[in-house]
Amino acid sequence: MGGARSQVNKAHKTRFASKASRHSHKIDKRNGKPEGSHRAAVKGARNARVQRSKAIRDQKRAALLKEKRSSTGSSSAPRVIVLCALSSSANVGPLAQDLLTFVAGGDEQLTSSTVASPTYKLRTTVLQAPYGDLVSCMELVKVADLLAFVVSANSLYGDSSSPVDEFGEQCLSVFRAMGLPSTAVLIRDLPSDTKSRQELKKAVVSFVSPELPEDSKFYAAETKDDLHMFMRLFKEQRLLSPHWRNQRPYVMSEEACIKPGESMGLCTLLVSGYLRTHNLSVNQLVHVSGAGDFQLAQIDILKDPCPVGERKNSDVMDSDDNQIQIVDTFVPDPLIQEPLLVENIPDPLAGEQTWPTEAEMEEAYENNKQSKVVKRKLPRGTSEYQSAWIVDETDDEGDSEDDNPDGAGMVIDEKDRSEHGSDSSDVDAASHFTEKFDQESIGGTEMGDDEDLTKEQIEAEIKKIKESNADDEEFPDEVETPLDVPARKRFAKYRGLKSFRTSSWDPKESLPPEYARIFAFDKFTRTQKHVLAKVAELDEGSSNGCARIGSYVMLHVKNVPTDVASKLCHPSRRSPVVVSGLLQHESKISVLHFSIKKHDSYEAPIRSKEPLIFNVGFRQFMARPLFSSDNINCNKHKMERFLHHGRFSIASVYAPISFPPAPLIVLKNRDGEQPAIAAVGSLKTVDPDQIILKKIVLTGYPQRVSKLKAIVRYMFHNPEDVRWFKPVELWSKHGRRGRIKETVGTHGSMKCIFNTSVQQHDTVCMSLFKRAFPKWPEQLYQI
Repeated sequence: MGGARSQVNKAHKTRFASKASRHSHKIDKRNGKPEGSHRAAVKGARNARVQRSKAIRDQKRAALLKEKRSSTGSSSAPRVIVLCALSSSANVGPLAQDLLTFVAGGDEQLTSSTVASPTYKLRTTVLQAPYGDLVSCMELVKVADLLAFVVSANSLYGDSSSPVDEFGEQCLSVFRAMGLPSTAVLIRDLPSDTKSRQELKKAVVSFVSPELPEDSKFYAAETKDDLHMFMRLFKEQRLLSPHWRNQRPYVMSEEACIKPGESMGLCTLLVSGYLRTHNLSVNQLVHVSGAGDFQLAQIDILKDPCPVGERKNSDVMDSDDNQIQIVDTFVPDPLIQEPLLVENIPDPLAGEQTWPTEAEMEEAYENNKQSKVVKRKLPRGTSEYQSAWIVDETDDEGDSEDDNPDGAGMVIDEKDRSEHGSDSSDVDAASHFTEKFDQESIGGTEMGDDEDLTKEQIEAEIKKIKESNADDEEFPDEVETPLDVPARKRFAKYRGLKSFRTSSWDPKESLPPEYARIFAFDKFTRTQKHVLAKVAELDEGSSNGCARIGSYVMLHVKNVPTDVASKLCHPSRRSPVVVSGLLQHESKISVLHFSIKKHDSYEAPIRSKEPLIFNVGFRQFMARPLFSSDNINCNKHKMERFLHHGRFSIASVYAPISFPPAPLIVLKNRDGEQPAIAAVGSLKTVDPDQIILKKIVLTGYPQRVSKLKAIVRYMFHNPEDVRWFKPVELWSKHGRRGRIKETVGTHGSMKCIFNTSVQQHDTVCMSLFKRAFPKWPEQLYQI
């Protein structure tokens, strides 16, 4: 049936092949010897995998054991428990006193928040987060090893029938954005009846558990048996902390006092406490939360005032007969101590030109032979490089960027300028008009001094800002061409782009004077890797002038302003003073970019360049951010005049350098009230060369239409402006693309040609761009 198309299979020839030919693939071609059987090769590979897995498992077990010994051993720092009430009905004070008394194992009155437990072989610090003060709660959560939320069962019987009120919900959202440490929930005011007790506990769990991590534990906190159960599990619990806190050493103050300094207005701040997370070198800089960055004058290693071995008088932190005993003292080495460098000092005479001498000309000639001189276009009054470059010491690569890319998307060529009588004097005179109009624009407006304004004027100003926010959402970037000022002067700093994504823009062009005061990284990610490697070396090695983790130290922070130190040591201060060690370069100012989102509870509009309070890790500083869109596949970002609800944006600020990851909490000051949570986010990168473009759209309307041609009016008001912006591409709201052909009449009308037919009711637009920069803060720290 099949005939010539029938399938013929190839015969299997294994039984006819010789033994040598069947095993030829197992012979090593180099020496002609057999490699061994396939089973032996598989067995060897399996043994190698088993050994490798065992080695990795042993390393993880050893690291876990080391972490457990460092956190629960006698030489470890006390564990910090922060009690935070989720409602006004939860009273934290009696619970904190009961917990301290129970852990201390006695009935005497305690005066310190740190006690040593002879029963649990554990030292514990119990702190109370003040209800209603969100800023103090945030500062305490930053140093908490265990964040214990306190819930009252009586709140289930109230009008809200919920154990979490509005302030508690706000705290939960902010703490999640900061990065939660290990959490627990303590339930108070439970009834003695077993059945009612279990029902209320289940109700509290159902309310609170969706807002917390899955591994959160719920404990009753009424009797001594309840507290014993909590402490027994707390001792064995492996505590987790945010990653940003694990990168830096810090000291939470047990005591803080002031030592007069040699200079007027300056003093030495003495902070005593346990060193946590990493070793601290006396040669590195430190940051005092809310006050700024400083150098250390000395580190004293003191005798532990609260040892675990003492069964009686465990609360000896404040005892009168306890004298300070200095075990060791570290003094910084001036040769290797990190300098307190905040801003780069620009040379105001860098742009001056003088006649060179013959020796200078010969030296320049020799330098030109050795290396190629790269010419840069610098603004007047700035330094040569516009910033101080932070280059890795181990970087041997000669990476150089092209400072003169081909084309920058300029809208007007020199020929058009000369033909229409517009010389450089027009561009120089444009700065007056540009600054005037930019101050009146939406993104740059600032409310006047409240002391000079009446109540009606302030309300009118707030109403104007809200209307501007609504107009920006409905008609973004659209501006009107002024009638009294020529458009070529009003928009002299703007240019057109053929494509926002692909057109080139030189990041070194026309930089502001503030760029001469900042620092930049040659390779940011590589520098961060080297900085963190130095921290690991400091922990492993036994270098001189280094305080070990877990030791009780006294830090001598020098050159602190006296008024700032007095506020930090004031008895009414609710949170302890936190001194954190800074990584290399973290005291220098650069341009930081944050991924930011407006908080759901904040309703007021947030403008670009508006003064806000930024909380980044242990730092809290003032900044005036510039908002922009988050473009993934583009090296340019479009500026946003307002921070809108429901989407992430990029906030660019002048601020001290930090290495990610770092959480961001943005606060907004309010008159006579606590600061409000305005936005949350995280640090994205540090890059002064990131390009942020402010976009404006000029609109015109077709007067007469004939297929592909149209006469457009009201975009400009004189023929010179039409000829000036002639090279810029046009587009319409119905998707047409076109260009300006010629001017018509004497009132700014123009003839345009489009790629397809134009409709009479269409709107013709022109997009112009200029680079925008954040605003320099007047005061970096509030205290």
